[in-house]
Amino acid sequence: MTRSLSKDQQARRLRLVDAARELAGEGGYPAVTMHDVADRAGVARATVYRYFASKDHLLTEVAALWARSIIADVTLTAPDGSPTERLTALLVRIVEVSAADLVLTTAIMQALTSGDPGVEDSRTELYVFVRARLATAMGTDLPGQADVEVVIGHLLLSALVSLTSLRRPTGEVTGMVQTAARLLMAGALPVS
Repeated sequence: MTRSLSKDQQARRLRLVDAARELAGEGGYPAVTMHDVADRAGVARATVYRYFASKDHLLTEVAALWARSIIADVTLTAPDGSPTERLTALLVRIVEVSAADLVLTTAIMQALTSGDPGVEDSRTELYVFVRARLATAMGTDLPGQADVEVVIGHLLLSALVSLTSLRRPTGEVTGMVQTAARLLMAGALPVS
């Protein structure tokens, strides 16, 4: 949204996001309808469309808030470790939290990867946030760091698709991100 919201509007918008998250967690993507979100949040149906263009837009906002709650404080993940250890810990944390709430994660991934043009701004905001957290975890000015961040972002997306769409075991997916992060960082870190 480009206009600023009053406190009441912010609270209403947050209630809608919370309602969508609850519904997605209970019944996945199909359970999130604008009608049910409005009912759960205690607002008129038209109110949902004042804030969100579509179900995918709403679920992308759920993803953004969820991501912030999972990885907002990157220092909690191996704060004294090397850049590789911090990055690996962050990726593993994301995978494990995502796997712990697989129904919600699957709904979010379906919305994030949809072709709905209405999600583009929210998806970009989420991408920028996650990329900043990855950069913080790496904590160093690597040669080609921007490229490393993009590749690791794609690795994370692949890991979440492996969990949700491919239904790969959590241990397998965490192993994949650990190995890939270690290899990417070994190629990116300057040799001492």
